[in-house]
Amino acid sequence: MAKSDNPFRWFDSSSEVIRTVVMMYVRFPLSLRQVEDLLAERGIDICDETVRLWWNRFGPMFAGEIRRKRVQAMRSFTHWRWHLDEVFVRINGERHYLWRAVDHEGEILESFVTKTRDKASALKFIRKAMRRHGSPKATVTDGLKSCRAA
Repeated sequence: MAKSDNPFRWFDSSSEVIRTVVMMYVRFPLSLRQVEDLLAERGIDICDETVRLWWNRFGPMFAGEIRRKRVQAMRSFTHWRWHLDEVFVRINGERHYLWRAVDHEGEILESFVTKTRDKASALKFIRKAMRRHGSPKATVTDGLKSCRAA
């Protein structure tokens, strides 16, 4: 017997209801009980704990879908450019470098933490970001030598 890849197979509710509940909770500033009340007005009787369970279970999956669709749309956009920057951060008292790639709309595409600030770590970060999101049309940096090398 073949296994189903449907993530909703163990739930009695339809996938449309689950998606609507999760998106209402994520998209609008509502509490779990407010989502429960809104759905009760529409004739859907669920508990606030069910909303929390669905949000914990399906929220990351829906977020990944939205992110993939957004990146695909941005790749076809002719002015898609990345802003690359690095920030000094302290983790357990040690200095580390946080590299970030941000698209032109302000969405953080990739972040990467290293202990070194050199050409090798910059290239590693760029390769990782390009493997995941494709190549940008243009890249804007803060002009530091490590970013220029990448």
